[in-house]
Amino acid sequence: MPDIDLTLLDRGRVHADMNFVVDGYAVATASDRDPEHDYAEFVVWNMVVDTPEMTILWDTGSHPEAGDGYWPTPLYEAFAHVDAAEHTLEGDLDDAGYSLSDIDAVVMSHLHLDHAGGLKEFAGTGTPIYVHREELPFAYYSAKTEEGSIAYFAPDFDHDLNWQVVHGDRSTLVPGVELLHLPGHTPGLMGALIRRDAGNVLVVGDEAYVDANYEDGQSMGAGLLWSNRDWRSSLSYARDLERRHDATVVLGHDLDRFNRVREEI
Repeated sequence: MPDIDLTLLDRGRVHADMNFVVDGYAVATASDRDPEHDYAEFVVWNMVVDTPEMTILWDTGSHPEAGDGYWPTPLYEAFAHVDAAEHTLEGDLDDAGYSLSDIDAVVMSHLHLDHAGGLKEFAGTGTPIYVHREELPFAYYSAKTEEGSIAYFAPDFDHDLNWQVVHGDRSTLVPGVELLHLPGHTPGLMGALIRRDAGNVLVVGDEAYVDANYEDGQSMGAGLLWSNRDWRSSLSYARDLERRHDATVVLGHDLDRFNRVREEI
């Protein structure tokens, strides 16, 4: 198997109500009409995939001015990236021993604003930006009209970028790195199966924000799902891949799992 090094980058913390992340986490009942809500902390991360062929960046994180008026107020109120200013893409790469110029290609799992905010760093550079066929048009449709999803923000991705469109359900990027189509959270969400001597890794990303979504099959809130039916199908597919490849699983925003997996890989 290829010699592939993986480095998870901690890109800061988002604070949000757990009801967004786990559907019905805290609901009123006849006997408890005012349940206590859990305002929780979630991680934003990127990953450097260093292969013999190229150095790949997985996602780009939030724009550093997310909390300073760049993000639309309703979105920041719901998902507050409280330390985005302390986590520039260039700075976090540098802390991990990489520079922007080391990145040969970027894979965008999807184009929501906590994943696409660093794409500005690659505008006009010619760096290939891989995105699924089902994601790119939906992102523009959502950002440029009153329909679709509110989590797409055109200033994140409406740049002079070298888009490379990924088609189908499975696509080999380089030996050992296979891109997977995992629709549900968005129509074009991508994960990855990374096969390597040090142990296989399955990136499911925002297919599952937290352990409760992945391990227990508890759906995310409706606002985080483009299609619940597709989400459940993708979840079954990902779990099957985990079993068959004995893979370590990387979730979208679960802080405890992130810290654990960061040590393991």
